[in-house]
Amino acid sequence: FAKSPKSEHPVVFEGFPGIGLVGNIASQHIINELDMDYLGSINSLYFPPIAVLFKGIINMPVRIYESPENEIVMIVSDIPIHPSVSYEVGMELVDWIESINISEVVSIAGIATMSTENRVFGAATTEEMLEKIKGIVEIFQVGTISGISGTIMTECSIRNIPAISLLGETHSQNPDPRAAAAVIKVINTLYNLSIDTEKLIEQGEKIELELQKLAEQVKTTEIEPQKKEVPMYG
Repeated sequence: FAKSPKSEHPVVFEGFPGIGLVGNIASQHIINELDMDYLGSINSLYFPPIAVLFKGIINMPVRIYESPENEIVMIVSDIPIHPSVSYEVGMELVDWIESINISEVVSIAGIATMSTENRVFGAATTEEMLEKIKGIVEIFQVGTISGISGTIMTECSIRNIPAISLLGETHSQNPDPRAAAAVIKVINTLYNLSIDTEKLIEQGEKIELELQKLAEQVKTTEIEPQKKEVPMYG
């Protein structure tokens, strides 16, 4: 970690790639919209051998940003953390989170359903945090949160760190900016922010249009009559 946050009691958000890339998309959008300051990065021998480029500049794949005026710290990742190292990386992150005198933790991820809605589900580490999100999200009654987000939430629970998990409903493995936008709207409500989500909704419409075109192309290919082979005579 390159710098210590300026915020006295920040809310720490984390977004790692998962289903629908909801955590990654939402986190990066918040960073851009709030023009957050770069604090530092995380590196590990266990991370995949990859360089992340943005506007021609190499970035570390797991980065930390801060918005001091909003008392927000954001941990964002462009790479999935392999299950074999999720525990170690998650523990290191929670150790650091605990050291900066945070107020609470917010984990952003996706949840796959068969519904066509864009609901946001929530879970919490304490009864107080659960009360905070009731009526704003649908409570995730029974299930599991996997990967590094699950590790972070479990460790926060063990250490009695106030934390919530916000799960944007998504319907496929494709990137889902609509689900990310739905989560950000909940964050706006919970933390009195006004982060615009129009760009994400527009991205979602473009992705849906491209997928619809692709589906139509596949369908056309499937129903196209096969050419009959003409017998050759010699």
